[in-house]
Amino acid sequence: MIDLPPITWQAALVGLAVLLAGALLGFLVRHLVHTVLAWRGRSESSSRVFSRLFQWMIIVLFSAGAITIVFPSVKPVDVLGGITIVSLAAGIAFQTVLGNMFAGIVILARDRFRVGDQISVLDHAGTVSEMGLSHAALRTFDGRLVLIPNSSLHSEIVTVQTGYEKVRSTVAVDLDDATDLATARAAALAAMEQLPDVLDDPPPQAILREIGTATVRMDLLFWSGSRQMETRNAQDAVIRAVLETFRAHGVKAGDEVVTVKLVGADPGPAEVPTVPR
Repeated sequence: MIDLPPITWQAALVGLAVLLAGALLGFLVRHLVHTVLAWRGRSESSSRVFSRLFQWMIIVLFSAGAITIVFPSVKPVDVLGGITIVSLAAGIAFQTVLGNMFAGIVILARDRFRVGDQISVLDHAGTVSEMGLSHAALRTFDGRLVLIPNSSLHSEIVTVQTGYEKVRSTVAVDLDDATDLATARAAALAAMEQLPDVLDDPPPQAILREIGTATVRMDLLFWSGSRQMETRNAQDAVIRAVLETFRAHGVKAGDEVVTVKLVGADPGPAEVPTVPR
């Protein structure tokens, strides 16, 4: 038989009242923390997770207090010691889960990217659709769902494509080395400046970069919106507009085809055999 300490109705009612008060206070603190973090400009995921963490901390503390009231022989130090032992045991048994949770807390506290941002990490790229304590959900650009553990997001290099409102793209074009380079540059700039998908500030550029065997390579640099389809649409528009402008101005694109002539005796013209009639 287990010898339990005596429980009185008064102690049980007071313990229940403390537990309900903790639940109510945790609910109020949760909404207060969420409101304050949102007012400070934190992301919705960050505000949601941290407000719930504060709520559960208060509930655990008030639950420990309710236990000491219902069971007078249990001291607060014993309750804290039990919580510590349980925490250590859980930490040993669930190292990966807790590692992801602590990594998620750090990521949400930094708030470097949010739901709706487009990122690339490891071999995956797409739009962040969910952020939590254990993982982040990524919708790839081809419509697949990828769940990335927070430990990977914390330890690997993450490229936030939408970290800034505009990005620069580059399209390379090879020109015939006999063409008028000044005319080609002016035509390319004029074509890019009239495109709505290409931003005016900073302005587009056409820079000669490399000399080939029979060509000169020109880089077309332009800025567009940072989202994936904005950059793709801008690249498509630049390629079409620049090539059409080159044709209109007689600018010839080049290639790297090289004619190789073998050195040796000239066999001369081949003899044509005479066919008897």
